[in-house]
Amino acid sequence: MKTSKMSTRYMAAVAMFAAVSFVAVLVSKVIPNVAGFLSYEPKDAVIVIAGLLYGPLTSVLISVIVSFIEMISISSTGPYGFLMNVVSTCAFAVPAAWYYQKHRTQKDAVVGLAFGVVTMAVAMMLWNYIITPYYMGVPRATVAGMMMTVFLPFNLVKGGINAGLTLLLYKPIVGALRKAHLAEPSKSAQKGSFSAGFTLFALAVLVTFVLLFLVMIGVL
Repeated sequence: MKTSKMSTRYMAAVAMFAAVSFVAVLVSKVIPNVAGFLSYEPKDAVIVIAGLLYGPLTSVLISVIVSFIEMISISSTGPYGFLMNVVSTCAFAVPAAWYYQKHRTQKDAVVGLAFGVVTMAVAMMLWNYIITPYYMGVPRATVAGMMMTVFLPFNLVKGGINAGLTLLLYKPIVGALRKAHLAEPSKSAQKGSFSAGFTLFALAVLVTFVLLFLVMIGVL
């Protein structure tokens, strides 16, 4: 299904992914922040799954929709939060979806997501350096001192959790969409399905980064 073809099925899928992403934002409000202001949101996993299935532009579209709804409804960070949410999600989801769309194999899913994690971590260091002094009202030198000790580890762990969630949830979500005729049948089954071993790998990635996150918030 081409993202440029605004079919009824495509729009229904986008609406569904946007709704689930916003629910993920609501759920994330009960998760403690890191350093008092950095919040983990599982919505990126939902949005990147949409990108893996429909293409990177779909991730951009859903990110903008969900971040805008969040800004006008439950967020207290205004345009700053909207901008940072869109940049963070797109920096993760777009490279991952673009890379996966090239080959559509298990290996490419893993490589694409790893690419997305690194891209997001680097991008958010730059954008936090630019935006955070205005948002928090602190000197830029203070923000610079947090780059390697706060922003980089947080975004790597955040991306790792969302990558693990994506690998774990992709197959059941896409299977459900295909049964509902909201996604086309797979054209690459011969290249390798998501096996039990792959599921265990995804679970190991998820657990590892969740444990690291618990360390960051002081639970462990």
